[in-house]
Amino acid sequence: MTSAEISDQTAGPAEEAGAGARPQAGARKARRQTPIVPPDNVAGRAMVLVIAIMTFLSCLTLGAVTLVRDTAAAWQTQIAREATIQIKPAEGLDIEAALADAQRIAASYAGVQNATIVDREATARLLEPWLGPGLDIDELPVPRLVIVTIDPEQRPDFAAMRAELAEAVPSAIVDDHRTWVDRLVAMARTTVTIGVGVLALMLSATALTVIFATRGAMAGNGHVIEVLHFVGAEAHFIAREFRRHFLLAGTRGAAAGGAAAMIVFVLFSWWSSRNVATPEGDQAAALFGNFSIGMSGYLGVALVVLVIAALTAATSHITVITYLRRMET
Repeated sequence: MTSAEISDQTAGPAEEAGAGARPQAGARKARRQTPIVPPDNVAGRAMVLVIAIMTFLSCLTLGAVTLVRDTAAAWQTQIAREATIQIKPAEGLDIEAALADAQRIAASYAGVQNATIVDREATARLLEPWLGPGLDIDELPVPRLVIVTIDPEQRPDFAAMRAELAEAVPSAIVDDHRTWVDRLVAMARTTVTIGVGVLALMLSATALTVIFATRGAMAGNGHVIEVLHFVGAEAHFIAREFRRHFLLAGTRGAAAGGAAAMIVFVLFSWWSSRNVATPEGDQAAALFGNFSIGMSGYLGVALVVLVIAALTAATSHITVITYLRRMET
């Protein structure tokens, strides 16, 4: 049954009584333009605001997860590209000769692109933040390092390298940073899991908000719904009217929240680019990169907006169908 037929059937005696006062066609047209779902009121505007806030928080959560994931991946790549050979000073050990032997042994393995000895000056600079300037490393038993650059496509045989170094330089220790890589991977996975959980909670809260708003709209217009239902209007017709109303409301709120989140990400990215080579910028870049979520992040924000709009429409549809089925029983 169409909305025109329902309007004709629900007109009843009221139409006949008012036939002399105004044309019948005009009355039908006015009735067809009257929406089943009441127009936006205070409660409707509040629901749009709540959806906008939930979308904003959801997009921020998605962006934060994207930033942490990308930064952890960059850290993992950087750490996996290097290994270190640490040589501890020992009595009777020629540290410079031991460093040269370790460099030669490491460079001989397939998968090693370069092996570089960290000289005395560089070692002193590494210790300067803790021990102060003007440090003479010969006065302290400071370990010396050989930095090994690794081919990411072909990792060397570290087990064989350790065995050969143990014979040539017993005090040498090879660290391929595998422990740090594993921790970064675990941290990234945990962060993504937490983010997905928070996002699911926000979507659930949005769905509950729509359910309460739909029930409120039905309670405020319940007599119209009952008349339509009892004169033969199909449940799907009534649900479609509610779905259209809440889809538009949800789309407005979700679009506003998504746009606000994008503005926040753009402002953070702009701030990061303006604070390059400053202490604040360096700390932020070390933790979160350049605060740019990239094209994938912005596509994710758009996807969240679409999901919340669709969730709003689907939730209202299911709520109306459930309500009407209860009326039939």
